[in-house]
Amino acid sequence: MSAKTLTAAAAKEAKINLIEGGRGTQAVHDVVVAMRAARRSGSANTKTKAEVNLSGAKPWRQKGTGRARAGYKSSPVWRGGGVVFGPKPRDYTKKVSKTVRRLAFSKALSERINAGDVLMVDGFSVKEAKTKAFVSLVKGHTDAKKVLLISDAFEESFYRSARNVRPVLLATAADVNTEQLLAFDKIIVTDSALAQLAERTSASAKVTA
Repeated sequence: MSAKTLTAAAAKEAKINLIEGGRGTQAVHDVVVAMRAARRSGSANTKTKAEVNLSGAKPWRQKGTGRARAGYKSSPVWRGGGVVFGPKPRDYTKKVSKTVRRLAFSKALSERINAGDVLMVDGFSVKEAKTKAFVSLVKGHTDAKKVLLISDAFEESFYRSARNVRPVLLATAADVNTEQLLAFDKIIVTDSALAQLAERTSASAKVTA
């Protein structure tokens, strides 16, 4: 059975909290920036003149050579010397409140639903755990190249059939995040996942992403 578009009316019947108007746009930006910042390693490191492993002796005597005074070989003005104001290991993570994360998730989901990019199916299953079977399944629902599949759970054989298809991502309704909702051309959701998505958009939901 081919997928059908999840309309705003159907989403409201499933108790998904749809955000209307411009509210939540800044929240989406803040959450996506925070998620991308958290993936940065922050491992860049340079040595200062105090950390460079060079001799502490003066390269030549203070006077009488006709050259400029030099106190140490680790000076930043010399090749191999220390680096002035160079990068040091740091943490790029940004704190975002639970309320903002929930609003961003609801806003992202609402925009994709209003744009007609969310499709609904009964469930996902393949006869055999092969890439060809999985690709045929996805193409039977949409012609989009980048597709996000959301369900309450996936069988192990389904994961195996999908692992070599890079433009397609499998995500459970409990773990899918705001950035993933925005990164794909189409989103296919199972009926069983709608309840969890509705719970995550409610005001009393526990926020995970």
